[in-house]
Amino acid sequence: MLCRRGLLPHAAREIGNLGQFSSVHVLTSPRVWRAAGKKIRKGICSPLRAHVHLFNDAESAKNLETVESLARKLVRGGADRKSLLVAIGGGVVGDVVGFVAACYFRGVALVQVPTTLVAQVDSAVGGKTGVNLPEGKNLVGAFYPAKLVLVDPELLRTLPPREFQGGLAEIIKYGVIADARLFAFLEENITRLLARDANALQHVIRRSLQIKAQVVSRDERESGLREILNFGHTFAHALESVTRYRKFQHGEAVALGMMCAALLGHETVHTPPDHVARIIALTRKIGPLPQWPSVSVRRLFDAMRSDKKTKFAKVRFVLSPKLGYARSYDSVSEAAAIRVLRFGRQLPAGPLPPARKFL
Repeated sequence: MLCRRGLLPHAAREIGNLGQFSSVHVLTSPRVWRAAGKKIRKGICSPLRAHVHLFNDAESAKNLETVESLARKLVRGGADRKSLLVAIGGGVVGDVVGFVAACYFRGVALVQVPTTLVAQVDSAVGGKTGVNLPEGKNLVGAFYPAKLVLVDPELLRTLPPREFQGGLAEIIKYGVIADARLFAFLEENITRLLARDANALQHVIRRSLQIKAQVVSRDERESGLREILNFGHTFAHALESVTRYRKFQHGEAVALGMMCAALLGHETVHTPPDHVARIIALTRKIGPLPQWPSVSVRRLFDAMRSDKKTKFAKVRFVLSPKLGYARSYDSVSEAAAIRVLRFGRQLPAGPLPPARKFL
């Protein structure tokens, strides 16, 4: 894994260090290509003579139909078991292409080039790939680590506010679950980060990557410790699935989910009130969030039952008894979770910034 500003123009050299491949295939979305196609062509496609395959990177298209479509494009493009796939884009691109790489010819080489903050600090690292079903998020997938992950913070300069703010939610998560000093740094420097200060941003990206690498190295297949990376995600995935992946950016759902998880922590594992207040206050500062969906509490709780962490029909939650530490709990009562969901409707929201093209 490499992380430094201005890395994309030198990507071909780094990829070349992996060895020889029969063909190279860049898989990305039309909007990423519109925003960064010239850089991708110069940094990867031309030197490596790569084929380019475009696909829809909307969360609603993160499904098995898209996997089949990409696999057929690769067949028509001459990809074989010695080919290399390069995923360039946000979390959807990384998850889908990673799953295609795991399945195509039972596994071909993969490089991840994440272009959103969520992908750079979270989804592109650790080898989890997958797609959604109508019944829930990421229910079909594989553990398939990339040969190389290239993180270039320069790619975040043109990211629209909604995408960028969602990535900050994932960084806050790392402070909550593993590093109280990182959390304090975020509290002190959130204004600099929202202004995309290069030094502050590179610091929190690198620290987030360190935390994820440490957790994943100790639990590669999510059998225990790695579950802490899902703080707030049980709520978030339910919010996304009940709105058919059309209302929330992933990071926005995580932001709401973390506030709910903080409240549930106070209810069930005695998270100190001041810690809960700090989590909610910092999360609110990243920007306006979509309104809580107009669905029943029961429907949201039922959606949680499809979460990957559910075992023996019991919904499990990642909670933080104190800042800098988290673990999974399977003893949370349904009544406590429903109380938090009822309160969720009162969580802060506001008008969203206008949509723009983004990486």
